[in-house]
Amino acid sequence: MSTTALTRNVLGVWGADGARWLAGLPATRAEVARAWDLRLGDPYPLSYHWVEAVTRADGTPAVLKLGVPGADHLPVEAATLECWAGAGAVRLLAYEPAWGALLLERAEPGTLARTLVPARDTEATAAILAVMRRLHAAPVPDGVLPDLESQGAAFAAHLRAYPGDDPLPRDLVERAGRLFDELCASAPARVVLHGDLHHDNVLRAEREPWLAIDPHGVVGDPGYEAGSLVHNPDPERHDDALLALVPARIEQLADGMGQPVERVLAWAFVKSVLSEVWTAEGDGSEVGGRALDVALALLPRL
Repeated sequence: MSTTALTRNVLGVWGADGARWLAGLPATRAEVARAWDLRLGDPYPLSYHWVEAVTRADGTPAVLKLGVPGADHLPVEAATLECWAGAGAVRLLAYEPAWGALLLERAEPGTLARTLVPARDTEATAAILAVMRRLHAAPVPDGVLPDLESQGAAFAAHLRAYPGDDPLPRDLVERAGRLFDELCASAPARVVLHGDLHHDNVLRAEREPWLAIDPHGVVGDPGYEAGSLVHNPDPERHDDALLALVPARIEQLADGMGQPVERVLAWAFVKSVLSEVWTAEGDGSEVGGRALDVALALLPRL
């Protein structure tokens, strides 16, 4: 995304706080670069945070990520990366809450798992499964990360805000909310979840074959992790070729995760609807993407 997209997203989510952060961003970058002795480079595609390639004083490549100080995501990302300590994910090199700044290991060559889709989709799913196993092996810290169950409030909030079938079919949201509660209550284990593990958040690397980036960091049922993978990467809506990959992905995920197919399918449905519910929390104009296509395709199989 461009800086225009960054500005629109930051203002849309953080309002006046976001405007102040954007205005002070050049000074913050300069201050962080001086304090951490960084040579600043080129930005990556931007969405809700400023992310750019940097070089440390010893010549080590790294990534600088800056966001609105006090926002929820960056402290959770930092805590999650600390839990993993580089096992399956990029390492956290430094974190300063006052700046909203994270210094991260740079995965090189950094090729996205997305590049394998659709021609080598089985290979992409296998790569993400391998990363997932590494992440889920970490000990669960006490009280550091939010519980997955807390995300269920989004379904109830959506139903209160939208009494009808616009922007999403009400019965679809109700079904997903009930199923979310049932799946959480019957979780076979509790692990540190990435929370948004998909093809754009898994990169080719040298230290390990693939490394995860940008965790959302929750603790809960390992089956939840399959959800984002099933409805990503996110092309234009109604991409029948990618939609056709969903059944095979679910079978491969169930086998690779040691989970019943029915449970993986249920999580894929729930997370697809939840993705659309989160999208509707904005102005609702972008509701109706690939995640909704996947949810509707899976509904008859529940």
